[in-house]
Amino acid sequence: MWTGRGVAPGAGPGVAGRSFGGRLHYLDSIRIALSALVILHHAAQPYGPVDWWYVEGEPKARWIEDFAVLNAPFKMSLFFLIAAYFLPAAVDRRHERPYLGPRLRKLGGPILIGFFLVIPVLMFAYYRAFRGYGPIGFGDYYANVYLGAGEEPAGWSGPIWPDRQFGHLWFIQHLLVYSLLYLAWRAVADRVRVRRGEEALPGVRDVPERVGGLAVLGFAAVVAVGTALLRVRYAVDEWMPVAEIIQTEPADLAQHVPFVVAGVLAYRRGWLETLPARVGYGWLAAATVLSVGYVAFRSDLTGFFELSGANAGQFAWAGYETVLCVGFALGMLVLFRDHVRGTGRAQRAAADATFAIYLVHLPIVVGLQYLMRDAPFGASGRFPLVAASAFVLSVGAALLLRRTPLVRAVL
Repeated sequence: MWTGRGVAPGAGPGVAGRSFGGRLHYLDSIRIALSALVILHHAAQPYGPVDWWYVEGEPKARWIEDFAVLNAPFKMSLFFLIAAYFLPAAVDRRHERPYLGPRLRKLGGPILIGFFLVIPVLMFAYYRAFRGYGPIGFGDYYANVYLGAGEEPAGWSGPIWPDRQFGHLWFIQHLLVYSLLYLAWRAVADRVRVRRGEEALPGVRDVPERVGGLAVLGFAAVVAVGTALLRVRYAVDEWMPVAEIIQTEPADLAQHVPFVVAGVLAYRRGWLETLPARVGYGWLAAATVLSVGYVAFRSDLTGFFELSGANAGQFAWAGYETVLCVGFALGMLVLFRDHVRGTGRAQRAAADATFAIYLVHLPIVVGLQYLMRDAPFGASGRFPLVAASAFVLSVGAALLLRRTPLVRAVL
């Protein structure tokens, strides 16, 4: 499992959604929907999927596992695309306002708080509830087991030693890395432009560049081939530390990095405005058909698909998952773009708080899952209760935290 707010500056008259620095309301709505899907996904973890989670021994339901499998491929990729869409504008303004310091504070601060304060509490609760190594105080656990100052116990149950991890904060880590890489690239590119006597800032095209079905198909091919190649070596749900601190699932990098690049280019070239509805809906239809097919023929498909290795099953799953990833992402972009005309005050506040919602939701979800352990009903009853309660509480906590000036500066 270890598993922005932005305003696009004006690009000249006549460019839908970009004129006069207008707010892209449909992206606000997508961010709220993606936040809900992330909460749903983590709420489902103990009740369906078989991978590691902070709460064990819960009843399982096959439909919840199916939901988790089909929900997994696209939501974080689309989150990366939307975040990257607003990245060029923020870097463009670095000559008028600081960029690096606020970015490090906004992303680095929550990472450190989560790693040193939030995740240790979750892992300590897991240690006490699901490991048979005897009683231990939090201070002893924190130093010797979480940070790894002590020796690894015989027959350690894992999932890793020591227990230190970043949990859901891997997404924030990757956002920070991609932001810094883009900033470095822009600094070099601006120097080259200045030496050539060109304008330092590339700006936004007055007339958006049209993007068609062949371009989307090529993009999907890059994602599919990259995913298949990475998974020859790295299995799904296999996590590793890059540079010792960047928590990474290599198997999914080919689904995330291309979406980051696409988000940056989409801002410069206006692709979100010109993406034909028929292309988006076509890919959405394909993803929906494959999702229905997965549920209908689950036993046969899961017996054939593989999560790693140089084999037909792995290559087939990489392609299958790519259609889900690209199809649902493009479908949401087109559907919300064409049918969401505006947002109310409450929706805008929730959209502005999506970063905070993402940060605070995990301890809320896990806490509710612990509370539900003795509930007199099975997985199909616990999952929706946890999911609905966690969404309401996460949004409420995020909005409340953002009313505090010190916290608002980070969240």
